[in-house]
Amino acid sequence: MSTVIEALQRALPADAVVVDPARMQGYRFDRANLPGTGTPLAVVKPSTTAEVVAVVRAAAEHRTPIVVRGAGTSLAGGSSAQDGAITLSTERMRGIAVDTATRTAVVQPGLLNAEVKAAVREHGLWYPPDPSSYEICSIGGNIATNAGGLCCVKYGVTVDYVLGLEVVLADGTVARLGGPRVKDVAGLPLTKLFVGSEGVLGIVTEVTLRLVPLPERANVAVAFFPTITDATDAVIGVTSRLRPSMVELMDRLTINAVEDETHMGLDREAEALLLVGSDAHGEASAAELAEIERVFVECHATEHFLAARRMALPALERRGSVLIEDVGVPVPRLGELIRGIGGIGQRHGIVVGTVAHAGDGNTHPNVIYDPQQAGAAERAMVVFGEIMDLAIALGGTITGEHGVGTMKNAWLRAQLGDGAYDLGRRIKAALDPDGLLNPGVGL
Repeated sequence: MSTVIEALQRALPADAVVVDPARMQGYRFDRANLPGTGTPLAVVKPSTTAEVVAVVRAAAEHRTPIVVRGAGTSLAGGSSAQDGAITLSTERMRGIAVDTATRTAVVQPGLLNAEVKAAVREHGLWYPPDPSSYEICSIGGNIATNAGGLCCVKYGVTVDYVLGLEVVLADGTVARLGGPRVKDVAGLPLTKLFVGSEGVLGIVTEVTLRLVPLPERANVAVAFFPTITDATDAVIGVTSRLRPSMVELMDRLTINAVEDETHMGLDREAEALLLVGSDAHGEASAAELAEIERVFVECHATEHFLAARRMALPALERRGSVLIEDVGVPVPRLGELIRGIGGIGQRHGIVVGTVAHAGDGNTHPNVIYDPQQAGAAERAMVVFGEIMDLAIALGGTITGEHGVGTMKNAWLRAQLGDGAYDLGRRIKAALDPDGLLNPGVGL
């Protein structure tokens, strides 16, 4: 261990290698806050691709695993520290260059999503992927998990905006994939292979992002529904006719949690609240809102107005410890999923509050429990697993945007099937034969 630390200290600036246990404490846990999280052998903070290469080569020479960490907002344990492993933090990799002629930005992975948005907005441009944690999550983490967010129903997810990558492979080789070209089909589509790979294939050190012109400010219609079925019928009614900029759902528990915190006058008796956004221009926006209102009324909505939804997770977190799920299904089966989630929680005496990017079937069930209550944590994990089983049974996915991390490995083969799962393992073995990059994450 001392040998690899000495190699890191020789390769990096003095302040880029942290070995003091007290200073490393803040790098042990990510937002999943998993029990049993390890302590890094060292935390390294490279600033350049060359420094990342030096870290990877030192780790490869001494067969030392590397855990890659962005802002530490992973909800699936993807950046939790491991005993005896190096934690490589990208926090110092913060460069950005905007090219208005090609509508692209070349970005290092340590910049926050919000910082990229702000930088390109100065040029009248927009980076659409919009995770709920956009103010605190990094672009590198977004690349790792193929993050989506509130506006993905219309504008797509991270992979739709990644034109190129610079990646350091497990042996220290640097590969440039893609570039600032909208159309490029030369060779295998390797850029897309790395987006969403959770750092198990290589370490992303630079990203070329596609940008779009700033849209109109969205109008958001909000309605309460007496049943989950009415709300999910409204989702289908809207998305089958229109292309809204946002379709978000909150269940009754979440409505009440938000109302406890905000006192907005939300309907505590409603089973669901639905938010549908339109950022169309002028008369088109008015027409879209009119159609949304018509669908709401047709589906028994009781009230509609303008509001927002980002308070849901903080409000639920005030009710206890939270395991945040990320399962998705085809939109026509959304009602079955949400009703099934409620039933699972009731059977085990565990409260589950669900919010959803309803327009694309991606739900975030929040499994809430009291860690001081005997057996509650264990029952919460049973609920967590049964929710994933339900999503798979409905033809869905165990993760829409948070990644598999270390929490969902047990269900990955069941979702992918033997053929796809084994193919992924073969790709991992080809690029990282010693299994040093993010061991235990994903595959």
